[in-house]
Amino acid sequence: MSVVIEKLDGTKYDLKQFGLVPSTFTIDSPSPRHVSEIVEGRSGYLDLGTTFEGRTMKATFYIKGKDKYDYLLLRDEVFRLFDARTFFYLIDKNQPKKRWKVKTAAPYTPERFNGRIGTLEIQFVSPSPYAESYGTTIDPFTFTDELWQVGQGVISEDLKYAHSVSFFRIYNGSDIDIDPREIPLLIKYQGISNNLKIKNITSGDEWAFTGASGVNDTILLDGVRSLKNSLTIFGQTNRKLIKLKKGWNDFQLSGASGSFLISFDFRFHTI
Repeated sequence: MSVVIEKLDGTKYDLKQFGLVPSTFTIDSPSPRHVSEIVEGRSGYLDLGTTFEGRTMKATFYIKGKDKYDYLLLRDEVFRLFDARTFFYLIDKNQPKKRWKVKTAAPYTPERFNGRIGTLEIQFVSPSPYAESYGTTIDPFTFTDELWQVGQGVISEDLKYAHSVSFFRIYNGSDIDIDPREIPLLIKYQGISNNLKIKNITSGDEWAFTGASGVNDTILLDGVRSLKNSLTIFGQTNRKLIKLKKGWNDFQLSGASGSFLISFDFRFHTI
């Protein structure tokens, strides 16, 4: 097996080629957080819902240096690679198109058993219980482009995430709903509009803008921000957000006219 580290700047390290040979990579199950309330005089409790804690995982490695001096250099480089102060992505090359955003969770001690070889076990923690797809919805949905893999929510239907009509569908292949307060979601509208409204009929969410846009203008719903040509228009909106339900979402636009294009850019998130 092999594990890849990807820094947030996109730099990748194939640890096996680096001299750090993975032995095991174990991902723990999601850890449920149950919320309940006890009512005096009643048996049992009221179930108020369940969410997940962050995700934990661990990997064991062999450090293989060319000699005892090279071993020490590799050990120090390991300390730099797994700097617990910064996030990075872990990618199991057996599932190369999903990644986990993690930090090193705890101190670890390399066990050296001869001059140039040692072992270590490193624990990781992710603030999210979900892995994210390597590709985003603006990338081609083909397995030949090395961005997607089986088991990531990709279906056989033709998936489109850019539309120039007022009624369309958006597919969320995640195991969860996409809430832009928690998961990055970028909705881009380019073109003419007056009092633009974007409604997700499936979820009931509707975002409305009381202004106008021209043929060369771009309106962005970037997470919780509403922007027009990079300037905030939040005060001219109804201050609502668009969320995506799991599966198909039916959308309706009003206030759009002429030639326009609306696109949805996000990653699938899976358990």
